[in-house]
Amino acid sequence: MQFKHPEILYAIFILVIPIIIHLFQLRRFRKQAFTNVAFLKKVTLQTRKSSQIKKWLTLLTRLLLLACIVIAFAQPYFSQKNVQNTKPENIIYLDNSFSMQAKGEKGTLLNRAIQEIIENLDETEEFTLITNDKTFKNTNLKAIQNELLQLSYSSNQLPYEAALLKGNKLFSKDGSRLKNFVFISDFQLKDNDFPINVDSLFNIKLAHLKPVNSSNASIDSVFIANYTNNNTVLKAVINSNTPNSNTLPVSLYDGENLLAKTAVELVDGAATAEFTITNPLLSNGLISIDDNGLQFDNTFYFNINKPSKINTLVISQEDASFLSKIYNDNEFEHTETTLAQLNYSDIDKQNLIVLNELSNIPNSLSNSLKVFEEKGGLVIVIPSLDAEVESYASFLNHYGINFMPLLNSEKHVTKINFSHPIFDNVFDKQVSNFQYPKVNSYHIVNTNTSNQALSFEDNRAFLLQAQRVFVFSAALNSENSNFKQSPLIVPTFYNIAQQSLQMPKLYYTIGNPNSFDIATTLQQDAVLSLKKGDLNLIPQQQYFNNKVSVFTHEVPDEAGVYSVIDKDTVIENVSYNYNREESNLTYQDISNFNQASISNSVAKVFTTIKSESKINELWKWFIIFALAFLIIEMLILKYFK
Repeated sequence: MQFKHPEILYAIFILVIPIIIHLFQLRRFRKQAFTNVAFLKKVTLQTRKSSQIKKWLTLLTRLLLLACIVIAFAQPYFSQKNVQNTKPENIIYLDNSFSMQAKGEKGTLLNRAIQEIIENLDETEEFTLITNDKTFKNTNLKAIQNELLQLSYSSNQLPYEAALLKGNKLFSKDGSRLKNFVFISDFQLKDNDFPINVDSLFNIKLAHLKPVNSSNASIDSVFIANYTNNNTVLKAVINSNTPNSNTLPVSLYDGENLLAKTAVELVDGAATAEFTITNPLLSNGLISIDDNGLQFDNTFYFNINKPSKINTLVISQEDASFLSKIYNDNEFEHTETTLAQLNYSDIDKQNLIVLNELSNIPNSLSNSLKVFEEKGGLVIVIPSLDAEVESYASFLNHYGINFMPLLNSEKHVTKINFSHPIFDNVFDKQVSNFQYPKVNSYHIVNTNTSNQALSFEDNRAFLLQAQRVFVFSAALNSENSNFKQSPLIVPTFYNIAQQSLQMPKLYYTIGNPNSFDIATTLQQDAVLSLKKGDLNLIPQQQYFNNKVSVFTHEVPDEAGVYSVIDKDTVIENVSYNYNREESNLTYQDISNFNQASISNSVAKVFTTIKSESKINELWKWFIIFALAFLIIEMLILKYFK
């Protein structure tokens, strides 16, 4: 029991007054003579005994009466926590990630959580609400009820620790307030579990929402398995978190037009759907499945655009026919020239320039290449056997590359940097048992900031990258090297060229840092935009001579096929899909988490909070007790003989 005014309890010492009065009565007895003395003594004895009992009962009722009055004025109350004169402060984290689409006993987990929040909060009660993508600070239910009812799912869930940290920062600095952090989630299994060590300055209330069915199938990825002029073989990888075998319908659309439909049998939770289409282009591709689990992963957007040709220029003093075979007419606008015949005005039109075994790099060419590289172009440098070291060093020093004189020593290229972008998706596994190419002589090239793609057995660089310049350390002609006969030559030169103009991929994942190039020329102050229906976005972009590099990370946040638009002209399409991490409906076990109150519904959490902050006032009961003792005293005085 607690008191609003405990200082009034000092008044309990007034109980000494009736005790003194009863113990030290100053009233004198008067003598009265009777004839029968024996009878008188008996009557006097009985009267004194009954009078003593009556006095003690009267004293007791008066003491209880006064004590109840004193306690009533001190205003006693019961509460689970010391909340008197303390305003509670509640912060609610509502997980609106896609896994909350799972169905509980009364609808989807998110919709049920929203409904219980509305039912258990007073309209004017102040609180702060956090979701994965929104924050409503110091608001009330009346102000945000409509937004709460229209709350959409978020593709990026806050890590549990980040949500707790964000809530902690939103609490006030008032240490006397009762602070409650209500964490509403399904607690899906993530890379990092719910943190065990939580801040002791506030109380954690966990609402662990559980679906009635945790089975779910999803489209994991889409890729082109085979591509010819006549047919395109498209495959979709479908996963399920249950090992049971079942048949799943799969449909392929181009916009709203159904192109094909098939069915796959999920065996051990996996299957692959295959479609063969005759049209090599698919601008609004969509693959969908019919599954009763989560809905966000039942559709997968993609598009196959007409590829833009990459402009490549080879400035050569040696045979460069091997490059014309790699940079064929189907994908490249390939040009070869000698240094003497070079038209410098053509440099700005290129995406990739290859210096193939030039004996020297003139200052005019060096300056033009530096400007070209700064504007987004890529340069490949293949030195000559009789390379003029000073001219090469003068050009490469600009990129922090040291170029040393030629060494006549045989070396084998034995190390591949599999994590380098030009070898991404080239190898199914990290191979080490192929025939290593070799060189008979080489230059030592190094830099502190380089990224080596290929290396000799002594870890010296054979091919390194600094900024947007790729440098070979040896000549590639047949007299000096057999690299032209190596299986590495095609992916190396082809993928470097692909980096010079990064055409949009089949699809992108929302929330990841994505980038692509659009081969176009913009007018002054013009920008590209992404449009889907009524949604029009302007992403981060950088303009170069003959292309625009587009960077997307935080936008878009809605899956679909977006048109890349220059004013009113559609250039091509790009597709975005939600991350599939939440498709696997496995959950954490938080039953042993002792540092928080755990409930299986939002309503129970708010019931607990209200019971902890509820004040049961007792002063009325003590007034009633005081009146009761007053009545008892009056009855004793009147009827006790």
